[in-house]
Amino acid sequence: MTNQNISLVKVRNTLLVTMPADPDDVTVTTLQEEVLGAMEEYRPKGLVLDISAVETLDSFFARTITETSRMVTMMGGQTVIAGMRPSVAITATQLGLTMVGTFTALTVDRALDLLTHPHPRRRIR
Repeated sequence: MTNQNISLVKVRNTLLVTMPADPDDVTVTTLQEEVLGAMEEYRPKGLVLDISAVETLDSFFARTITETSRMVTMMGGQTVIAGMRPSVAITATQLGLTMVGTFTALTVDRALDLLTHPHPRRRIR
C-alpha cells in the first residue's frame, strides 16, 4: 500500500484524514508525516481521523496513531478519531491503548460537530 490511499483534506479549520482499510507500516508512517506537515502549514484547530474503513488494528498502527494524536496536541490542535469499528475497539482495549486527550466519535459528522461545537465540559480548543 502507498500513501496514495491516504486522503488528507482541509475543511475550514480542521484536517480530515481518511485511512485505507488495511494500512501497512509505510502508510501509517506516511500518515503521521503528512498530518504533522499539514498541522504546520495550515495551523488547524483540529484533526478528524476517519478510521471507519480500518478492519484490523496492529500494535504499530495503534502506537503511531496515539503518538500522532499527542503530537497534534503539542502543536495546538485537538484530535477526534471517527468511525472506530467494534473489532478495532476490542483490539485497542486488548493492546492497552489509552487515548488521553483524544476524543472519539461514531461518525465524521459527529467528529466535526465536536470540534466546531464543543460541549462545555469537554476540553476541545
